[in-house]
Amino acid sequence: MVWLRGAVSALLLLLSVFGLALLVIAADVIRFGTEQSLASADAALVLGAAVIGDRPSPVLAERLRHAGELYRAGRVGRIVLTGGRSPEDDLTEAEAGRRWLLSQGVPDAVIILEDRSRTTVENFLLSEPILAEERLAKVLVVSDPLHMRRAMEIAERVGFAAEPAPTETTRYRSAETLLPFLARETWFMAQYLLFGW
Repeated sequence: MVWLRGAVSALLLLLSVFGLALLVIAADVIRFGTEQSLASADAALVLGAAVIGDRPSPVLAERLRHAGELYRAGRVGRIVLTGGRSPEDDLTEAEAGRRWLLSQGVPDAVIILEDRSRTTVENFLLSEPILAEERLAKVLVVSDPLHMRRAMEIAERVGFAAEPAPTETTRYRSAETLLPFLARETWFMAQYLLFGW
């Protein structure tokens, strides 16, 4: 019985340490999402998000709106849209984003598509040769505030010259939408820190 009590105590200690580590990561994810670079760059790199049929989801539309604002403010000269097509969608995330930006008056010549990626890591890896070909050395990474910590970690590991440009508003506002997204990003960030890709 003594060994059993010792095993239970060790397990509880391990779970407590793991829980504390997740809380620290969650706090870092929240804090990092408030960091907004004031720098200019060659391009805005818009990380993909869901498409509903042939239209950007509200989350993706918010990212596109922010990228458009960066372009109109003269902080970027190009906008790189990332994201492939899910089987249930009519368009890739990148193409849906292109059409949305065109409807907002952004010139087609400004927009570059990376339309094969399905994950955040792929958003960066598959954009890398496109940026090199277009001679775009520095990017402002555009995504949701809670996604920025992991996105910038990936950008650094891939070797991007990148600055954070989180959206100033987010669709994740209520507790029932924000908490699951925070939990997801905390878990993914923990996995990323532990295992790399």
